[in-house]
Amino acid sequence: MSTKGHVGRAFAPGHITGFFEIHDDPLPQKRGSTGCGLVLDGGIETTVSESMGRTEIILDGIPVLAETTRAVVDKLVDFPVRVSCTSSIPIGCGFGASAAGALSVAYALNEAFSLDLTSNQLLETAHIAEVTNGSGMGDVEGQSQGGIPIRLSAGCPPYGKLDRVPSPPFEIFCVVLGELSTGSILEDSAIMREINSAGREALHSLLSRPTLENFMQLSKQFTLRCGLASEHLLDAIESVNAIGGMSSQAMLGDTIFAISGAASKMDIMLSLKEFGDVLTYNVGSCNLLPLDV
Repeated sequence: MSTKGHVGRAFAPGHITGFFEIHDDPLPQKRGSTGCGLVLDGGIETTVSESMGRTEIILDGIPVLAETTRAVVDKLVDFPVRVSCTSSIPIGCGFGASAAGALSVAYALNEAFSLDLTSNQLLETAHIAEVTNGSGMGDVEGQSQGGIPIRLSAGCPPYGKLDRVPSPPFEIFCVVLGELSTGSILEDSAIMREINSAGREALHSLLSRPTLENFMQLSKQFTLRCGLASEHLLDAIESVNAIGGMSSQAMLGDTIFAISGAASKMDIMLSLKEFGDVLTYNVGSCNLLPLDV
């Protein structure tokens, strides 16, 4: 790692949640979710530098408000900076982009301005920004773990506890069909009661058999029970499952994610192409990375 002229770079991976249960708490460090998901090799790469004017956040060349990322900036520094983000995951579609933005900017600021913060301190800052802005409830913790993280207890360290489903690296295939508003779903008490009940049962079942295949099956059951999937998404899930693949909904987005299962990768991609452009990612030990400038 190096720092030249107060410039810092960092990468944070995307995260797809298969199922979850929300845990509310007055203390934001304890607020969050339990559940399980997949950490991708795609994500958000962020570069930060000093700014002569006001703080600006640029995503793929376009100025954005990015309230969660901005909250991290405001917490960690008291002077204007330029934040430039490049994304290799869709935004607002269940890939944990807001958390990836928050985490990557925290690491980049720490690198650029020698803030001397630990990983847990950076994680806490990003977590608080996520839960207070209503943009997510557990992606930050999952992204910090890599692979197939299991969120055993809610919140950031020392409250949040994680484990991981052991698995060799594998590919997943995704199609974005639309967007869902995370905030509107989290504010609907009836939907949340059903989500929490289903998520609690799914986590219990996963811990009794922590395999990738069981995670995929439980994620599908969670999707069907909670009723958050569009008809188009349900058709895509059925199409993949009919050829021996395994698929479910990325929470919270109108997005399907799939693994080949008993089918070939080519068959999965051909099946999904009927519903839109197919995105392919690898899942392995994809952890946060400070980057050399």
